[in-house]
Amino acid sequence: MMRGGPIFLLSLSFGLILSGCSVKKLAMNQLGDALSGGGDVFSSDNDPELVGDALPFSLKLMESVLAGTPEHTGLLTSLTSGFTQYAYGWVQLEADEIEDDDYDRAVELRERAIKLYERANAYGLRALEIEYPGFETGLRSDAHKILSKTKAQDVELLYWTALAWGGAISLSLDNMDLVGDLAYVEAIMERCLELDPDWEMGSIQTFFVTYEMSRMNGEGDPVENATRYYRRALELSDGQLAAIYVGYAESVAVETQDKELFLDLLNKALAIDVDENPSLRLNNLLYQRRAEWLLTRLDWLFL
Repeated sequence: MMRGGPIFLLSLSFGLILSGCSVKKLAMNQLGDALSGGGDVFSSDNDPELVGDALPFSLKLMESVLAGTPEHTGLLTSLTSGFTQYAYGWVQLEADEIEDDDYDRAVELRERAIKLYERANAYGLRALEIEYPGFETGLRSDAHKILSKTKAQDVELLYWTALAWGGAISLSLDNMDLVGDLAYVEAIMERCLELDPDWEMGSIQTFFVTYEMSRMNGEGDPVENATRYYRRALELSDGQLAAIYVGYAESVAVETQDKELFLDLLNKALAIDVDENPSLRLNNLLYQRRAEWLLTRLDWLFL
């Protein structure tokens, strides 16, 4: 009976050596799962500055883990979301706030934000390419056809990919090649609306609140369209998302030069109790900061 012992141990040793890559990949995948599912600790934080300081390390850690498990779509989705949110909440917003006092620095920050948005978008397209081989080529040749293959479970990835793309475009209006990609952003968001219109308390509806006011060749009255999305977003969020009020204020109220509406919307955003819904705390704090800044811009925004 002992004859097989040493041979078995030798075989086991070789097996462990040969499967080392598999073990490492398994560990990386498990770590990737943990990292990609750990967003709540940030979203419920009450200190945006602390989160802003921590996010770069967290994102670089995820990128390091991704190198060992390059097809982990959960990590890719988290990186798409994370870089998009960091670009807007901690880079683009600061650029807006300091522009009057330090124009050159504001330009630098916006250029950095563009790069962050582009990185986020690249991760999103990479994940979609894994799920749907030929996705980007298909998007550029026949968006409806390739997007018709996507499912409700893809909405998070589709949303953040499009939002990152749109963010880069919004800061690159002098880049006609990039501006031309706006059609793909619109197509992806329209697909999200088809798949899960109520996703994340009306986040897709909120996107269209602002997008309708700048949509090219849109149908109907843009103000009416934006207002319809605004009301639905309010309904889905129970009025607990400051971003909805701020978005409608910056787009519709400014465009229609309705100062009274503008003030009312921003005051509603500021009146939200950020502790009432902890999962929305960080998001609301960021948009309340935006609201406070907008209130200092009345002379610039209204004639």
